[in-house]
Amino acid sequence: MSVETTTASEVMTRTLVTVEPEESPLMAWELMWRAGVHHLPVVDACCRLVGVLGREDVAAHWSGGPAEQSQAVVRTLVQGRRCPRVAPDAPLSEVAALMVDADCGAVPVLGPDDVLRGLVTTTDVLMALAGRTARPAGDPADVKGGLFHLEPVPPVTCP
Repeated sequence: MSVETTTASEVMTRTLVTVEPEESPLMAWELMWRAGVHHLPVVDACCRLVGVLGREDVAAHWSGGPAEQSQAVVRTLVQGRRCPRVAPDAPLSEVAALMVDADCGAVPVLGPDDVLRGLVTTTDVLMALAGRTARPAGDPADVKGGLFHLEPVPPVTCP
């Protein structure tokens, strides 16, 4: 595979952990930590992309403690921010240029139906440049949005 002819669909991460817009930054941070990822696509109930939340976004917003973070919503962290998107057949050079111009570490890949197909991260771009892309193009249906379901544990009160 030549870097000049490589497309977004050939390098994108397909198995994604997603977060809903009304979820808390505290939960988003926990999801990132547990999944070992740096970016979470924020998708609404209809699976439409709202934005991409990065670890830096959560860290920059962090003030107060966990109680304050559990009251906020991630929608406010991605609202009004530029979130470039690409088609699966976008050349890798175009994806990299968008990442540089928008100063972002991940670009969502959307199909013609505006459904999230994957995410191209800086790591994906670097692996492609290093000739280490081993991701098969596969079926677009192999994108799996994963969401860890975490239940808060209420504080124990002693009688």
